[in-house]
Amino acid sequence: GTLGHAMTGSDSRSCTVWQGSTGAGHYHGCTAKIGPSVLDCDSSMLGSEAGRAMDAGTDYLHLDVMDGNFVPTISFGPGIVNNLRKHHPLVFFDVHLMVAKPEDHVTAFAQAMAKDPKTGAALMQYTFHIETTEPRGITQKVIDQVKSSGMLVGLALNPATPLEEVQPYLEVVDTVLVMTVIPGKGGQSFMVDMMEKVRTLRREYPEKNIQVDGGVKVATIDEAAKAGANMIVSGTGVYKVDDMALAISTMKRSVQKYGNGFPDDKLTPLAYDKDNPKRRRLE
Repeated sequence: GTLGHAMTGSDSRSCTVWQGSTGAGHYHGCTAKIGPSVLDCDSSMLGSEAGRAMDAGTDYLHLDVMDGNFVPTISFGPGIVNNLRKHHPLVFFDVHLMVAKPEDHVTAFAQAMAKDPKTGAALMQYTFHIETTEPRGITQKVIDQVKSSGMLVGLALNPATPLEEVQPYLEVVDTVLVMTVIPGKGGQSFMVDMMEKVRTLRREYPEKNIQVDGGVKVATIDEAAKAGANMIVSGTGVYKVDDMALAISTMKRSVQKYGNGFPDDKLTPLAYDKDNPKRRRLE
């Protein structure tokens, strides 16, 4: 599909309409991808904590950049992301800009841009909030700016922001991020009523990457999967569980089953940390 973009070299088309045997019309062909939110790991060991999640089966890294302005918290900036790229040259980075002026940071983050050596696909997405640009009338300008840097573009919307706000840009962005908590406030649970946005998006854009972020874990994944989300951001659901590989494979299977309509024998097998030969032990 024209709107689908690869995330990994092995998967050159992220979204194509999957011709399942079920014949049900509500399934989509967008690949299930799990991205750990590194806010919930031991950030003093970011490189190895990212590696630990990738070894356990995650597909990309979700990097929350917070400026203490758009949200009250301050996390990290482009220097850290650049350093992380040296340790993970072939991993897809989804940089989620929770900042007041995303247009000011495009060039700095583009330094960490990488491409898949096999396919040439971009391994970096710049996801910014429409609430920061639309009031100033510069949403399209920032989209163009990100695209000209070579990065993919994600557009995020807060729980209070109606879907109509992003509607004019849906044809030109690679991913829509539906926030399922209010950004920058800890300890919130998954807002199931946000799934109406996801369902509407998926119905209208069967080949669009739809990402959900906030309170998504094994206990809540089925709701997101049934609504049509295919890019799943999970922080505590990956980093604060007893078995990381099991949580990741369980979430991926949910998207494949309820989103893609795969039969059980086509689902990613359940995985367990104890079976992972590359398991990194942080002594």
